[in-house]
Amino acid sequence: MSTPGVPPEQSAEELFEEAPCGYLTTTPDGTILRVNRTFERWLGVRRGDVVGRRRFVDLLAPGSRIYHETHYAPLLRLQGEASEIALDFKRENGPPLPVLVNSIAVGEGEGAAIRTTVFDASERRRYERELLAARREEHEIARRLQESMLTGVLPEAPGLAIAATYRPAVRGLQVGGDWYDAFWLGEGHLGLVVGDVVGRGIEAAATMGQLRSATRALASTGLRPAALLEALDAFADRHRVGVMATLVFADLDLTDRTLSFACAGHPPPVLARGDDPPEFLWGGRSMPINAQGGGHRERTEADCDLRVGGLFLLYTDGLVEHRGSDLDEGMQKLLGAVGRRRDEVPGTLTERLVRDLEVEEHRDDVCTLVLALGRSG
Repeated sequence: MSTPGVPPEQSAEELFEEAPCGYLTTTPDGTILRVNRTFERWLGVRRGDVVGRRRFVDLLAPGSRIYHETHYAPLLRLQGEASEIALDFKRENGPPLPVLVNSIAVGEGEGAAIRTTVFDASERRRYERELLAARREEHEIARRLQESMLTGVLPEAPGLAIAATYRPAVRGLQVGGDWYDAFWLGEGHLGLVVGDVVGRGIEAAATMGQLRSATRALASTGLRPAALLEALDAFADRHRVGVMATLVFADLDLTDRTLSFACAGHPPPVLARGDDPPEFLWGGRSMPINAQGGGHRERTEADCDLRVGGLFLLYTDGLVEHRGSDLDEGMQKLLGAVGRRRDEVPGTLTERLVRDLEVEEHRDDVCTLVLALGRSG
């Protein structure tokens, strides 16, 4: 439909020249054949200086020229079109102009050409930068929140050594929900816990803090491990937090050197005593916290004798479960590493276990907590 009083051909030409996007036509080798006024204004060029004299790639900023050669041009040759390619154009005055380009090859032989539309992406780039900054800020808040809950002083006593290591994932901006804790329950009793909250970021860190505080509070009432997990189920259901979190809680009686523990969907603890080979403790297992909702289920627990010189290890699945490798293999590697290093002080052991199992290359957070009797350091 034409504008009243204006010839149709003039309306079409004005639409081309003053379109809200840049238009240009080039030969297959990139020589510029035509541009519109919008494109001229954006780059601060005159068509007489570019048409027939410069190629498309000549107008690009250095980084975009490389991308043009390695991605954009090959894609255009292979498919005859390229959509929403992010590039930066040089401007005669001012910083580079971030754009999104769409190109299509038309015609054949001498009539072959490439038609390209150019969209100003300045606002989109600004939004992306702001979004990235917001994500980094969220990550920093979550990291500080997490660190504030993982840097408490571990319990100390003669003949007792406890150490922990937390290693964040190699990749990704968001922290995870792995956590550990160790605290006195009363005279001669020590509580140990390692857990893993579903999710990442601030929400996971906050949930971790809630479960950590709830575990401490419930443990202080004298609840046995199984009863404590049952109470955590009710807490998670009542407050809608920590659903499907995994957790292992242990109560060490230093008087008779026995451990009572319960495991809610968490990897089994490792026990090493005397000359016996290290072993996984498969007792006291049940489903993750509030796995089915309702917060009401019976939990089980198990006991073991730690003995002087014994070693007890709690950890999160990031230590043994790695992308591209078998879980059973990872667990066997853990037993082997504990067997080789069982005589080392816990402060060294936790770090070297992480190194032995090549955790530096993994994408999940890792948390380890080791307790040894009859040692120090």
